[in-house]
Amino acid sequence: MRTSDFNYHLPLEYIAQTPAEPRDSSRLLVLDRLSRAIEHRRFSDILDYLRPGDAMVFNDSRVIPARLFGCKKDTGARVEALLLLRRAPGEWQALIKPARRLGIGSVVELYDKSGTAAGVTLELLHKDADGTATLRISDEARLDELGILALPPYIHHQLTETEVERYQTVYSRVAGSVAAPTAGLHFTPSLLAAIEAKGVKLLFVTLHIGLDTFRPVKEEDPSKHPIHREYAVLPLETAAAINEVKASGGRIFGVGTSAVRTLEWAAGQNGLPLKPFAGWVELFILPGFEFRVIDCLVTNFHLPRGTPLMLAAAFTGWDRLRAAYDTAVARKYRFYSFGDGMLIV
Repeated sequence: MRTSDFNYHLPLEYIAQTPAEPRDSSRLLVLDRLSRAIEHRRFSDILDYLRPGDAMVFNDSRVIPARLFGCKKDTGARVEALLLLRRAPGEWQALIKPARRLGIGSVVELYDKSGTAAGVTLELLHKDADGTATLRISDEARLDELGILALPPYIHHQLTETEVERYQTVYSRVAGSVAAPTAGLHFTPSLLAAIEAKGVKLLFVTLHIGLDTFRPVKEEDPSKHPIHREYAVLPLETAAAINEVKASGGRIFGVGTSAVRTLEWAAGQNGLPLKPFAGWVELFILPGFEFRVIDCLVTNFHLPRGTPLMLAAAFTGWDRLRAAYDTAVARKYRFYSFGDGMLIV
């Protein structure tokens, strides 16, 4: 298995720049991983694939406005920072540029969204070998006021103030992610209500999505790719409900790769039945992985050579998934964060 195996051709015009409206009107490719059968539906049709007694597990993490702008205090040079992970009160792991021109102890004065000095500073405390840095923020409480959402680099449409909620799931609750758990962007309140009315449990975990969303796997041997920690919470009520569903023969639908990582990490650490936990997750799921919790996967179409694509390939087999991606390209599906969805059953 090589990283270069996880490539596919995608015309640039198929990369979605704006989301579908309403959310659940996006297309849905349904793949049966045993028969290889493919169906083409609308996302709202996901109801047809659910049975009473099943459960869907969602990641309720909320995207923070993690992109900050300012200038170096002594020279006035422009600086940009992308917050990745809160390590301690006021201290964050971040990407910062121009990193080479900023030494330990450098102080950056932040701008507000109008470009005016905000009276808040960043101090560079440490540079890490992986290219990230540790920053101290003088007034963490003002991040919502100063930062903007860090959209993926393939989205060139900058969201307006009235559009920013479209990069949040309708059930987002706990602030902390750098990027959205995009499989959940297709769900509407009415669709969630219809799913619950069918007798399907709606369950929630929290995983704050971090650095690996932004970085493709560079090692040709993917097993050598350094995975970064993400903070996750599996609540007692979610763990108990999953155990009950599995014991009664129901299926667990993982909504998004972040929810899947949380559940499979919990099973790998403490076995089954699942036990609640709160802590760091360091799980890179590659083909050959034995899934112990999820039975079906709701996901989006992912970037080549990326960790989410490899997780989906581990669940269904890369040959099957690659054939589904080729079909999606041929039928002009919309790809990536604001694109269409996939259900693997």
